[in-house]
Amino acid sequence: MGITKSEIFSPQQNELANFARVLGHPARIAILEHLFKINTCVCGDLVKEIGLAQPTISQHLKELKTIGLIKGEIAGTRVCYCIDEENWKEMRAILSTFLHQSLSEPDCC
Repeated sequence: MGITKSEIFSPQQNELANFARVLGHPARIAILEHLFKINTCVCGDLVKEIGLAQPTISQHLKELKTIGLIKGEIAGTRVCYCIDEENWKEMRAILSTFLHQSLSEPDCC
């Protein structure tokens, strides 16, 4: 694996790249879509809903939680997950700012 030299990029560039990396897997998109659809915390039905093995789902949940897009709450022997609304809004603003940039000169190439 190569060195990314992330320190030469701005915090905003690194944050945007981290969000893009985490959102770059269809299983994570499916998990987020399911969490939005049910609009509540989910504990165990993600394996049945997504169709992947429990260890695989757990790894994807870990990635989503590490970046802060979901949060987990312990319920007995299980962890229940839901969207972290504050961090979701922050990510949406960062992506929106990036995606709404305009080309300054359309005939530059």
